[in-house]
Amino acid sequence: MFDIGFAELLVIAVLGLLILGPERLPGAIRTTSLWIGRLRRSFNDIRSEIEKEVGADEIRRQLHNESVLASLKEGKNSLDQELNKAGKQVSEIENSIHPQPKVNMPAESASTPSEAQTATDQDKQQS
Repeated sequence: MFDIGFAELLVIAVLGLLILGPERLPGAIRTTSLWIGRLRRSFNDIRSEIEKEVGADEIRRQLHNESVLASLKEGKNSLDQELNKAGKQVSEIENSIHPQPKVNMPAESASTPSEAQTATDQDKQQS
């Protein structure tokens, strides 16, 4: 915490001995150490409370983010459904405007166009 070496502590002890005297020095050291201990405990308590609050804030923020993501997913799903419905309606409208021509197959089913042509040619020759 403080960068105090042995020499500085020795100077403080000698000054305390000269100023307070040998009778009051032990009581003053005891009182000072009690106050320092109380300060350390209070700082540690404050630090732990701040860390708890920061942790609680992070949890709240994470829960909020998760709820926002869930609502976005719901919105995306509903939008996808609406787009699919609109696409189907557009294709139905296109089919009603431009119906696909039906291919008339001869009575004998032909698997290829060349076979269909051959079958048509044979029908013409028979007539």
